[in-house]
Amino acid sequence: MIELEIAKSKEEIVKIANLGFVIWQEYYTAIIGEEQVKYMLQKFQTEEAIHDQLKEGYEYFTILYNSLGVGYLACIVQENSLFLSKIYVLKKFRGNGIGKYCLNFLIQKGKNLKLVDISLSVNKYNEDSILFYKKYGFKNIDAQIKDIGGGFIMDDYKMVKKIENTF
Repeated sequence: MIELEIAKSKEEIVKIANLGFVIWQEYYTAIIGEEQVKYMLQKFQTEEAIHDQLKEGYEYFTILYNSLGVGYLACIVQENSLFLSKIYVLKKFRGNGIGKYCLNFLIQKGKNLKLVDISLSVNKYNEDSILFYKKYGFKNIDAQIKDIGGGFIMDDYKMVKKIENTF
C-alpha cells in the first residue's frame, strides 16, 4: 500500500533529510558526480534547508510503502501551475507504482486548486526519469542552465503536463 504523509514536525523533516542523503548518493552520483551531490544535499536537502522551503510555501510529503518511509516529494504552487520540486524513491523500491501514485496525487491536488498544469525540472542526463515523465504525458518545453553556486550548475529540461485525468 502506498500513502503520502505531509511533513510538518521536526521528526518528519529529519526523516526526509535522511532519505535524501541516501537516495541522492545512490542515484545522482553517477549523473552529476560526488562533489555536486554533496554540495546540493547541503544546499537543498538538510533539515534547515527543508524547514526554510516549508516557510516559503513548499509542501513536503514522506512516501510510505507498506508503512515504511521509502521516499519523498515536494511541491509548491507557482501562479497557475503546481511545481513538482522533488520526487525521490529509494532504489530498491522503484518499479512498484510509487511514481505513478505520486503523479496521480499531484494531478488531483492541482485539480482541487484549479491549476492548469504540473511543471518540473529534470537533469538532462537523467534518462530514466525523463522517460518516466514522458510516459505519463509530460512534454519537454525548454532547456535551462542555472548557476547554483559552488562552481556547479543545474543543466535541466523543463517539463510540463496539463492537468487532465489521472492515469
